[in-house]
Amino acid sequence: MLNADARRWPWWAEALLVVLVGELSVRTGVVGADGDALDPRVAGAAFASLSLLLRYRLPAVTAGVTTAAAAWLGDPLPLLIAVFHLASRGRTAVAAVAAVAALIGNHVLQPGHLLWSVRSYGPVMPFGLALALGLWANSRRRLVAGLTVRLDQLRVERELRVKQARLHERARIAAEMHDVLAHRLSLLALYAGALRRRADELPEPVAERIAQLRTTSKDALDDLRDVLGALRDHTDGGAARTPGLQDLSELLDEARSAGQRIEADVRGSAEGLPASHRLAVHRLVQESLTNARKHAPGAPVRVTVRYGPPLSTVEVGNGPGTAPRDAAAPGGYGLIGLAERVAALNGSLHYGPSGSGGWLIAAGLPLGQGANGRPEQGTS
Repeated sequence: MLNADARRWPWWAEALLVVLVGELSVRTGVVGADGDALDPRVAGAAFASLSLLLRYRLPAVTAGVTTAAAAWLGDPLPLLIAVFHLASRGRTAVAAVAAVAALIGNHVLQPGHLLWSVRSYGPVMPFGLALALGLWANSRRRLVAGLTVRLDQLRVERELRVKQARLHERARIAAEMHDVLAHRLSLLALYAGALRRRADELPEPVAERIAQLRTTSKDALDDLRDVLGALRDHTDGGAARTPGLQDLSELLDEARSAGQRIEADVRGSAEGLPASHRLAVHRLVQESLTNARKHAPGAPVRVTVRYGPPLSTVEVGNGPGTAPRDAAAPGGYGLIGLAERVAALNGSLHYGPSGSGGWLIAAGLPLGQGANGRPEQGTS
């Protein structure tokens, strides 16, 4: 239900209503006082009109003052406004009692004066009309309030349906990843194992590469299982896990063993930091190294990591490299994923050409309040 004050008229409408009612009531009071503007009845008419300003906060006071004015002065106009207001707020009984009290009081105090004067519609007609209009306004207000509540419920239901659809899609993706990627990675590990058994017949560099290929394929399978487990945990409503979070030095060593030239400068400790924070740093470095290996093979890479608090920073830049032998597949999704991950942690992300023919990715991940909350993209 809407608050009573939430549907108040604008101040200028309130002022206009009080001025109009006050002018008519005062004029009626002057007529009743035989033209004497200083008569107490004129002041009473003005006071009754001003009491309408209190009808939202003190409706009982307004009802009492306007009822007394109608009974004493024979002026029904302020009371008609009060009766309409009370009926529109669901206080129909109070409005009816005020109208009846005014008619009886006027008959006792001012017999035959104005309220009970002979009219074709009778003395009850104005109050009945005010009550009817008030009841209609109250019904409409309740209808609007009910529709507003229903609209909020529909909005919440829509959000829940969207969330449920996302969970189902996440489960479907997990199943497809398991059916496709897990099978192929298992075959890759199997073939690498078969070749490794014949390592004595192969040159030593080739045997080392095969061993590394088998290890990498097994690690990829483990990471895939962790990712699928995280997806299923979210789908089942369980707690999210941190997939494939290895030490940063291990990631750099793997990249070096793959042939990348990396100069690393890591300061601070990741211990005690949130898992989401450490995983973001890991993914930033991992994606940057992958992009450098894919788009600028042979280029030297410099990795700079500063663990907070209050802020952890990651900068990965590579120089110009040789053109890749094969045309690179359309990409950009990795950077989009990084931007979403950094934005979720209220951090900032910059990426673009470094100005020397290379590429630079820089990110800041705050550990407290005061982050801008939106990722920034562009050239650093």
